Amino acid sequence: MSVLDLINLKQASSWATEYLKKNVTTSNISYLVQYGRIKKYGDNGSTFISKKELEKYYSSYKGQRETNWREQLGDDLNWALSFEQYKEAETTKHVHRLHPYKGKFIPQLVEYFLDDHTDKFKKEVYFKPGDIVYDPFSGSGTTMVQACELGIHAVGNDVSAFNALIGNCKVTKYNLIDIQTEIDRISKALKSFLFDHKTLEFEDRLLKELYIFNNKYFPVPEYKYKVKRKEINEKKYGEEKEKKFLPIFNNLVKVYNIKLRQDKEDSFLDKWYTQHIRDEIQFVFNKIKEIKNTNTKKIVSIILSRTIRSCRATTHADLATLIEPITATYYCGKHGKICKPLFSILKWWQTYSKDTAKRLAYYDKLRKDTFHTCLTGDSRNIDIIEGLRKHNPDFAKLVEKQKIKGIFSSPPYVGLIDYHEQHAYAYDLFGFNRKDDLEIGPLFKGQGKEAKQSYIQGISDVLINTKKYLVDDYDIFLVANDKYKMYPIIAGNAGMQIVNQYKRPVLNRTEKDKGAYSEIIFHLKAI
Repeated sequence: MSVLDLINLKQASSWATEYLKKNVTTSNISYLVQYGRIKKYGDNGSTFISKKELEKYYSSYKGQRETNWREQLGDDLNWALSFEQYKEAETTKHVHRLHPYKGKFIPQLVEYFLDDHTDKFKKEVYFKPGDIVYDPFSGSGTTMVQACELGIHAVGNDVSAFNALIGNCKVTKYNLIDIQTEIDRISKALKSFLFDHKTLEFEDRLLKELYIFNNKYFPVPEYKYKVKRKEINEKKYGEEKEKKFLPIFNNLVKVYNIKLRQDKEDSFLDKWYTQHIRDEIQFVFNKIKEIKNTNTKKIVSIILSRTIRSCRATTHADLATLIEPITATYYCGKHGKICKPLFSILKWWQTYSKDTAKRLAYYDKLRKDTFHTCLTGDSRNIDIIEGLRKHNPDFAKLVEKQKIKGIFSSPPYVGLIDYHEQHAYAYDLFGFNRKDDLEIGPLFKGQGKEAKQSYIQGISDVLINTKKYLVDDYDIFLVANDKYKMYPIIAGNAGMQIVNQYKRPVLNRTEKDKGAYSEIIFHLKAI
């Protein structure tokens, strides 16, 4: 390796920014080193990397990915709608990351079709400030959030009561001082609750032992670099070291009298949480019940829900798709070391409380004075006007008088996600009634012929029910990966026609699924 080829992190950041034509920070470069994507050179605390290695790594992202994906997915792929120029922090900006949610689209896609710009693909403006947009599959509320930011009124609807809560919490106007006061009160009470417990002391001792062990057997970044180049059999090595550390863990559990499992596993909360965490969840939930301001109570409940999702007894790699409860230390393929499950919610409660307050304050400066409400109900037969009257009579009058200009929504994909089950912990805690049987195209119904026919009928019924609330010259945009060619049938069933479609690459899905993948935005209008 030539010394002339070596550059420091700052130089690497500048070079990569110029090369990729988008901002690449020193933290981005450090990540590549830490996770073994590129090799670290230097000693005495100095970090250098090879410019040639960095260029080789990034070359796959500079045009080649677009070429490769077009070869796999077709030349009609609209790469402008990939939004690859945005960093993850921008695609999860402000309130969009108040709570995890599977299957949501990025806000930039909503903005593209709702705002007033035109380009060579989008040749006309479909929505303007003061219009009303409807999302019959509101999910986590992305369409409502972006409509509010653009000065467009928005009605959402979702069959899941918890989804509706998430969406409404994102667009509610809050007393931010009251929220912070209640967060501080609950945090102080939780610390007092933990003072007489040995849980935090146990975790502190465990972390110290893990630090020593991992530094010895999984040095950063050397270990991951060797794994990447198959110089180490990760599976075999990880299993060996997992077994080697287990006696240390078991001894600490015995010393501090830590109860790893609950006495019963009748519910999600019983099965997927250690006893200590379950006790803390209930303690905080009881404190939330004392909050007098309804809006504050709801958003603090969302903070707790986000917290307990991160505290489930599972591995870091399986957090999104649970397999089996994990209550002991384990080799973590995601981080390349021995990791542990959580034994207290305090850290994540504090982290998410601070993050939520910051995101709400930021969004408060961007939002416009518009109506926005997410209803809970079945989009196939819900009475939108009547539903709005119960929550916001003035908004109901506006919809009745002005009518809805159109839809921007991402309907569920057939046989892909069980939307209630992904938040099972929240349904258990808050006592919401589950309506799994009313989901359209849920995972548990599969992707067989009957499931597809049921899906077609369900989406068609939603559009038919919605038509009575729409203006005559409506514009409907539905985001879907229509590999079964169902949407032309759906449009016909609803008395609509597909006037345009935009095929976009979906670049960031999950860590385990990086293959070429696209979805289509169908533009429907009246026949």
